Amino acid sequence: MQNTKYYNIKKHESILYALVFILIVLQISSFVVLISKVSNLNSELEKTKNITASAIKQSEEVILNLFSNHTLQEQQTEAQYQQNFKDISSAIGKLNDLYKEVSKQQSTFDSDLNQLKSTKGDFSGVIENDLKGVVSVITDKSMGTGFIVHDSGIIVTNLHVLSKASQLSVFTYEGEEHQAEYLGGDSVRDIALIKIQGNYKSLKFADSDSLKIGSKVIAIGNPLGLSFTVTEGIISGLKREGANGFNEYIQTDVSLNPGNSGGPLIETSGKVIGINNFKIGTAENIGFALESNAMKKSINAILNQTLII
Repeated sequence: MQNTKYYNIKKHESILYALVFILIVLQISSFVVLISKVSNLNSELEKTKNITASAIKQSEEVILNLFSNHTLQEQQTEAQYQQNFKDISSAIGKLNDLYKEVSKQQSTFDSDLNQLKSTKGDFSGVIENDLKGVVSVITDKSMGTGFIVHDSGIIVTNLHVLSKASQLSVFTYEGEEHQAEYLGGDSVRDIALIKIQGNYKSLKFADSDSLKIGSKVIAIGNPLGLSFTVTEGIISGLKREGANGFNEYIQTDVSLNPGNSGGPLIETSGKVIGINNFKIGTAENIGFALESNAMKKSINAILNQTLII
């Protein structure tokens, strides 16, 4: 009986050992399989990492190439734009130079044409250009003439035209009335400067030292209230002495009457050679104009050299 019991126990132990052995084998097999799978996964992961790294590198190279090409194209395009801009600027500059040259030639042609007409006794071209620079000077005491010597509206006239006046107006050739501002005067040479608002075409001065007796001249003024009247004559004498004792006056046989005072005496080129000042009352056709060079000195002295005429 005991042997049977002992035998059964041994039998059960053998079975138990067998089961434990089987479990150990299974565990080892599972561990081996797991290690194999982990190894395979690591291998696949490494391959994936390599593939990904290679793809990223290729992508970076492609992007870098695209960016470099795009930058190069931009640089080339910008360089082309700059060159085009330079070409256009150069062309515009040449056109401007051409326009200036044509304008200069046109101005010279017009001046030559007017002078040619003037030498033949036709002052129409000169008068057409210069009339717009002449004005009527009206005060509550008298009437005279003036002309624009600077585009900013500065006008020269005779000082005696403004004598004892409390009101001062200027009428332009276009018929516009302006209130004028008194800038100053030179009592020795009978010169006064006044100013109106706006921009205007000024008359230009000739060199009075180059004048010749016998040359044709015209005077523009408002004799006896007849606005913008033109009279013609010649230079009868130069460096005549005036009431101030200066030999700065041009003698002319141009008809001068009350209202002509302060108006321009103009040569055939259309430039001002003097400002009509006075006449000898008892004589016929003997008038005097202060020469342009002396007039310029007086104007600049009044303006304290702030504006060179």
